[in-house]
Amino acid sequence: MKSIIINQPGRVEIHEVEKPVPKEGEALLKVLYGGICGSDLGTYRGTFAYASYPRIPGHEFSAEIIEIGANHQGLKTGMIVTCNPYFNCGKCYSCERGLVNCCTSNETLGAQRDGAFSEYITMPIERIYDGKGLPAKTLALIEPFCISYHGVSRANVQKEDKVLVIGAGTIGVLAAVSARALGAKVYIADIAKGKIEYAVNTFELAGGILNDTAENFTRKIAECTEGKGFDVTIEAVGLPSTFQNCIDAVAFGGKVIQIGVGKKNLDFDFTLLQKKELNVFGSRNALKKDFLALIDLVKSGKVDLEKIITNTYKMEDAAKAFDDFDKNAASMLKVVLKF
Repeated sequence: MKSIIINQPGRVEIHEVEKPVPKEGEALLKVLYGGICGSDLGTYRGTFAYASYPRIPGHEFSAEIIEIGANHQGLKTGMIVTCNPYFNCGKCYSCERGLVNCCTSNETLGAQRDGAFSEYITMPIERIYDGKGLPAKTLALIEPFCISYHGVSRANVQKEDKVLVIGAGTIGVLAAVSARALGAKVYIADIAKGKIEYAVNTFELAGGILNDTAENFTRKIAECTEGKGFDVTIEAVGLPSTFQNCIDAVAFGGKVIQIGVGKKNLDFDFTLLQKKELNVFGSRNALKKDFLALIDLVKSGKVDLEKIITNTYKMEDAAKAFDDFDKNAASMLKVVLKF
């Protein structure tokens, strides 16, 4: 079978490898669609904190069940499914407390272990979720939706809260969609005007903020909140400057959610946390309940996930897909590969 491999930063190749054989408790899956995550792009660029090489990328995907044994989930051959790609150890303090999404030895497909961008993969049956008839392309988007949704849920966003999401990439846009679904008044900020406009118009957000200069950002924050600051700010980029933006833009007594992953340090006035009495939440991965809830939400028709897709490539064109995404990230939102 064929697998997509990032051998080193900037180098994507397709290799012929052995087709996997499922072990006891695993199923053999035929991959149908895979989304290129910001972390995959970071691996390609050499900027992702958890990257090592060579690496098969990919953890956002849908697949068809080819072989599966007896199970309690009602999963059968031929079903179109998606999967939980976060592997936890089951032994650490986090796992003991049921916080399996932040296992101290977490290994995510495509990051700390080889990912799903192959024609066939094996997965533990317990990590496979019935797509309930959703299209395969839509199911490949459930995982990034879960990342955003889990982050938003950490802050217990309330109806009529004013929420600012910084970063109009896939995770940022889906965080905005998640907060809006809870009744919040949501704004989104980015340095790319086109991405802001697409997010605001496509998902009916309250407004957008062009984060081109510190002065403009500060002025727009004051305008949108009558000088009060946002109830909740969400960092979905992974840069020191955008985390600082979240601290600056949030109201006294507000909440900050950190979803973005980066490799750089921030030297900031930490006394602001005390002065504003802020609640700062880290958010890592997602839980099984997030996957199940969002499959049902999308199935209900309340969210059209495929609106975030801007570009689709064939598996054979993976090198071009990564190169295009790298060079045009300001205008490309979700890039999907068809296997």
